[in-house]
Amino acid sequence: MEIALVLSLLVIAIVLFATEKLSVEITTLLILIVLASMRIISPQEAFAGFSSDFIIIIASIFIISAALEETGILDFAVIRLAGLAKKSKSLMLFIVMFVTGIVSAFMNNTTVTAMFITPLVGLTKRINSNPSKFLMPLAYAAILGGTCTLIGTSTNVAVSGYIAKTGLEPVGLFEISGIGLIIFLIGIAYMMTVGQRLLPDNPDQELTEEYKLQKYLTEIIVMKDSPLIGQLVFASDLTTLHFRILNIIRQKENFLPDFRTRIEENDVLLVEGDLDNLMKVKETKGIEIMADVILEKDLQTEDIRLAELMIPRQSNLINKTVKEVNFLQRFGLIVIAISRHGETLRSKIGSINLQLGDVLLVQGASTRLNQLRSSGNVALLDEFEPLLFKKRKGTLVIVIFMLAILLGTTNILPLSIAFLMAAVACIVLRCISTERAYAAIDWRLLILIGGMTAFGTAMENSGAADFLAKGIVDTMGPMGKMAVLAGFVVLTVLLTQPMSNAAAALVVVPVALRAALEMDADPRTFAIAIMLAASVSLVTPFEPACILVYSPGKYRFSDFIKIGSPLTILLIMAILLLVPVFWPM
Repeated sequence: MEIALVLSLLVIAIVLFATEKLSVEITTLLILIVLASMRIISPQEAFAGFSSDFIIIIASIFIISAALEETGILDFAVIRLAGLAKKSKSLMLFIVMFVTGIVSAFMNNTTVTAMFITPLVGLTKRINSNPSKFLMPLAYAAILGGTCTLIGTSTNVAVSGYIAKTGLEPVGLFEISGIGLIIFLIGIAYMMTVGQRLLPDNPDQELTEEYKLQKYLTEIIVMKDSPLIGQLVFASDLTTLHFRILNIIRQKENFLPDFRTRIEENDVLLVEGDLDNLMKVKETKGIEIMADVILEKDLQTEDIRLAELMIPRQSNLINKTVKEVNFLQRFGLIVIAISRHGETLRSKIGSINLQLGDVLLVQGASTRLNQLRSSGNVALLDEFEPLLFKKRKGTLVIVIFMLAILLGTTNILPLSIAFLMAAVACIVLRCISTERAYAAIDWRLLILIGGMTAFGTAMENSGAADFLAKGIVDTMGPMGKMAVLAGFVVLTVLLTQPMSNAAAALVVVPVALRAALEMDADPRTFAIAIMLAASVSLVTPFEPACILVYSPGKYRFSDFIKIGSPLTILLIMAILLLVPVFWPM
């Protein structure tokens, strides 16, 4: 009975993670409630993952990463890249991937990707290239760079924490560096040769053309007998027909309306709406339709312009609607359209839940757009203007980070204490504010990892891990230990499509450890292989780092399949060949 319940919950979790009907942290907490209520795990076991030292390590890395970003040291590195880029775009691609991978070996890969997207997009504009030639390699380098150290990705830390709980030695900080470096170099070699040829070259277009706004924008003149006169812009008859007034030309002055603006006689309204509603508007008394085709120049003036904003991982706008966050009042910008996974969303913008990686086409004052460069909630995809490089504080953060690594690897301090000390030092020395430090931590990820760790315990307590392990060994065992290992590696890669990498690894590891013991093999070999396999699935853009580059690179889903599939197969083969060499079975 308990086995059936746990496996049913696993299936439900996979479906909910894939469909996102509920947020991942809510799904995780609901599963914990069910498991604890059914007495499959005790309350102590349910919450043990949240109090584990690996949660402290992950949270500390987020804070240290944010401190590095705050000092402008990464922007300074990008400026140096600009000089090299003029010599050779291939050289630039190599340096972008190499630098990203090295940084990602010590920081969360999604954070690294988000930090480099904006400067890299700006850099491509400087060298007359297209972001699509660099953003996918950037994401792949960040993901593969994370395999080089224990702290390179939260998945590594989570698996290490889980196997330590079972009595095995935790993974050392640089224990996987040898095989991780090989995996990383295979990724660079592939993208510099085959991948570079397969990358799409998506040219920049006018934003009105890219978002296909010509079909949805028109100009309306308000005549003297119009019932619109005196109505509030955002509560007018046009609004009830689902039109949005983007800006107003009044006495030759072009301005953005606010909640107090009323429509006046002879106003020229630039409105957005679908064609069916436009036919209804044409029949309205007291207005005249002026233009059927709107060009980008009609949406921009010296003071007002169009821009694209990306929603990064740490944004508190995720899972909130444009209306809920009062976008116009909060940022002084009008959201015209949203690009999500290659699809442009235009209707009922106010009710759309914002998601990680969404790119928003906005219109607003240049001054308000420039203020967003230091915002952690949105990233401005525009000409790159580096943050002020705080050399002293940047150097201080690096020294603190290196000291934490030294103390942790030499066992002078436990790894969790060393990194917590570094995070606190960054705050005390004012390299980052307390508020920014809290905002930098991905609390949803911590809940997911803590909860899925408890789910692994439930699989053990219920006998589900033994049940699955026995079934796999009975089926694959006659073909040898390598066949069983290969089966677990491929299963992990497949599960990372609907689930997060950490969740997939934590689901498979308990079963793999049991299977290893059944075959009298070394459980550590299986744990390391699964940990690495969770970070090499590049077939689809479901990995958060890939989601972030999807819209800015103007990629299609098929681009990831075409480029990522051969690389994923190569990396699976490398893991199966090399893991038994580094950790004999």
